[in-house]
Amino acid sequence: MRVQRRGWRTGLAVALALGGVVALPAAAGAAGAAPHQARDDFNGDGYADLAVAAPDGTVAGRAKAGFVGVLYGSASGLKTSTKQVFSQNSAGIPGTAEAGDRFGSALTTADLDRDGYTDLIVGVGGEDGGSGRVQVVWGGARGLAGGATLASGAAHDRLGAQGHLAAGDVDGDGASDLLTVVNQHDLVATGGPFTRGGSATGERRVVKDRYDSRVLDLDVGDLNGDGITDVVAAENGTDTFDSRRIAYWWGTKDGLTPYTLVYDIDGAGLQGGENLAVGDVNRDGYADIVVGRTVEGYESDGDTYRAKGGRVTWIPGTSGAPDGVSSQFVNQDNPGVPGTAEKGDGFGTDVQLADVDGDGYLDVVTGVPGEDLGTPTDPDAWPDAGSVVVLSGRADGLTGAGSHQVVTQNSTGVPGTAEKGDAFGGAVHVGDANGDGLADVAVGAPGENAGAGSVWSFRSRGEYVVSPGGVPLPATILGPNGTFTFGHTLLGTTAAKARLGSGFAN
Repeated sequence: MRVQRRGWRTGLAVALALGGVVALPAAAGAAGAAPHQARDDFNGDGYADLAVAAPDGTVAGRAKAGFVGVLYGSASGLKTSTKQVFSQNSAGIPGTAEAGDRFGSALTTADLDRDGYTDLIVGVGGEDGGSGRVQVVWGGARGLAGGATLASGAAHDRLGAQGHLAAGDVDGDGASDLLTVVNQHDLVATGGPFTRGGSATGERRVVKDRYDSRVLDLDVGDLNGDGITDVVAAENGTDTFDSRRIAYWWGTKDGLTPYTLVYDIDGAGLQGGENLAVGDVNRDGYADIVVGRTVEGYESDGDTYRAKGGRVTWIPGTSGAPDGVSSQFVNQDNPGVPGTAEKGDGFGTDVQLADVDGDGYLDVVTGVPGEDLGTPTDPDAWPDAGSVVVLSGRADGLTGAGSHQVVTQNSTGVPGTAEKGDAFGGAVHVGDANGDGLADVAVGAPGENAGAGSVWSFRSRGEYVVSPGGVPLPATILGPNGTFTFGHTLLGTTAAKARLGSGFAN
């Protein structure tokens, strides 16, 4: 998840009627829920669409040229009949698919030309030997078509690489600005709106990092409630390989301010992670920062609470600055969180925000692609099969023991079977594909079928579970109704080692 990318406020609550309980419909306009708002709607029909990346995909025989698959939403959910595939060999997309380009290395969305349609912004991190490029595929009433190059990198920039792409209005002028990274650590804000030829009408400003850092992920949101979008980055310090910090830049009418760190109780930079999302989890009017950290087994583990198996950190926003001292840390050893923290689980791989239990608070949807699954007699029968966990948000953060949920390919009604190396949960996505005001969830398993990769789509039923005595019970968040999976057979793409589902346009 960016202002248009992350921070779903609409409800997703899926429940199965089980013995002793009944499933009742939750009102879409329940108290505290925000009005329905479609995201990633490329054709402007009110339904969120799904764009999924395969940057390692082969195009016209060229390995790792990369491509992006798109399915469009409808009243009945995602429609497989409306699929599209884009690469640099597609009509209207500048350039030519070449080995190693990695088209789709990063994806995000924004209405860059202010025509009322969401555009798909694509990173091409391997272009020109690693200089990188950022391109756009324009949205319109008939869907995505045509494109332009927005920016090209210099040697070793890796412009548009994974985690190096975002969009948001960081100067409050009403136009979406493009956020990229050069030298792998300096933030660049290019002012919108953009012309159909890809030229920016605003200024291009480089905000240098005073540390020798490496940006791992970007997201945006209004951290201090002043109405202007701020930028947040998960970073890695090169002085210590596994040092993770969280940086942010305030958005102002004059553009972005200098780099600032989130600090912990000791006054040092709070240990961060590899990916993040921004959104108002506790509904206090200030966007919070949610960080997933999967790296473990290094020296910094000693300063990282609940590092084992990966963790998710919630950092509340305030009117002053993100409150690192009040952060909450969650891993699979927390009470009520499904599973057990084990080395290599990758808990916290990709984090997305959505109200998944219909209570009006944003919850955290996160992948655990290193999760081992098995049987009572062989608990490690399928190493790295993967899972997805939903952490319930509340007014006091990521609390609520017993309200968290997990889904795997072995869950009831989920197509397929968990297998070694599937990496189910390698990426996740939330979006209201059927326009019912409830967010639906897509899950990527880039390791499926020997690295071909596949995608699972879970539709929200908008229900919650109540006991006979009227006491709310934890919902089964991702249920079987409307669930389907798709891959290269549908898209008509080359499957071998494509790793479809490596990322989504969130």
